[in-house]
Amino acid sequence: MIDDMLRTPEAIRDAERWTAHNYHPLPVVVSSAEGSWLTDVDGRRYLDCLAGYSALNFGHRHPTLIAAAHAQLDRLTLTSRAFIHDQFADFCRELAELCRKDLVLPMNTGAEAVETGIKVARKWGYQVKGVAPGQANIVVAEGNFHGRTTTIVSFSTDPDARADFGPYTPGFTVVPYGDLAALAAAIDENTVAVLLEPIQGEQGVVVPPEGYLPGVRRVCTERNVLFIADEIQSGLGRTGDTFACDHEGVTPDMYLLGKALGGGIVPVSAVAANVDVLGVLRPGQHGSTFGGNPLACAVATEVVRLLATGEFQRRSTELGARLHAGLRSLVGRGLLAVRGRGLWAGLDIDPTLMSGREACERLAERGVLAKDTHGATIRLAPPLVITEEEIDHAVAQLAAVLAG
Repeated sequence: MIDDMLRTPEAIRDAERWTAHNYHPLPVVVSSAEGSWLTDVDGRRYLDCLAGYSALNFGHRHPTLIAAAHAQLDRLTLTSRAFIHDQFADFCRELAELCRKDLVLPMNTGAEAVETGIKVARKWGYQVKGVAPGQANIVVAEGNFHGRTTTIVSFSTDPDARADFGPYTPGFTVVPYGDLAALAAAIDENTVAVLLEPIQGEQGVVVPPEGYLPGVRRVCTERNVLFIADEIQSGLGRTGDTFACDHEGVTPDMYLLGKALGGGIVPVSAVAANVDVLGVLRPGQHGSTFGGNPLACAVATEVVRLLATGEFQRRSTELGARLHAGLRSLVGRGLLAVRGRGLWAGLDIDPTLMSGREACERLAERGVLAKDTHGATIRLAPPLVITEEEIDHAVAQLAAVLAG
């Protein structure tokens, strides 16, 4: 079906021939992009409603970010952390200020940020809280998605992510997402942290009940446990605030950031916390060859400066309201439910009509790209530079798909 719209399916066959099948991409071969739009090898344009799982919050090839990357490429790209480079301090300071924290530790990928958060929390537990050696545990939520390393999949509840990758790393307790009583009951004298997504992205853009995040903050404070917020997908303007936690006035002890921090150009992640937490690290105890490299810092500093204007948070709030209003009009017309916040939505399609994969294939035929998850659910996360007209176009194409 969808092969008919491509005149060069050999590019897809070649990709499948030479690549391990860890993804199941839509059969679209992209060759260029600008703003909210992608162009394939045959010149057909697609409205990008995935934005690289939020890595492209500022759209494709944002001119400010591209200019920063070009300028840095002409000067210096890598030193390793064996030396200090001239982009490092500005990035760390400006990101720390955005997060309202003392310190920043730059890494590369979101999974690295999560691994860093886990290591720091355990070290804090032993050195500051006084947990017995080797006994630290971290409370996490069902339906979580924090990455794909061996340690992280050890506490995943997704069989596809977890099965056949054992033996698994101990030290994690899984509780239902949104259940404050269960979370509080799981904390004991050896608990060093609670690790949560303020909104669960991979699970289908699941927003927790009102009051849940403030309750988690209160329980963590009362029980001397770190609250770690994984804002890798939800942060940096996606939900209409700088961080998803901001919607309920909650400040975690540690932010885990990534994806949009690299501006869609380079992989950049970071952990932000105060000195009483991140200060437990000493030289040689944790690091990364490419973490905080000059090119990454140059681009990410401009990302932080774009966010500091508040423009993209406002766009997400205003345009997100338009997106959700349009999507809610389709409930009962092929959609069972709509969830989300800002320019981020999870849509449950009536499974008697089609699967999420089928819906995404049909949307692609109509020039709109989105991503399915967990059967009949699809996610929309367009770049924050999307326009009102483009939002209306995406909703209209979805309506046409649902109408058959």
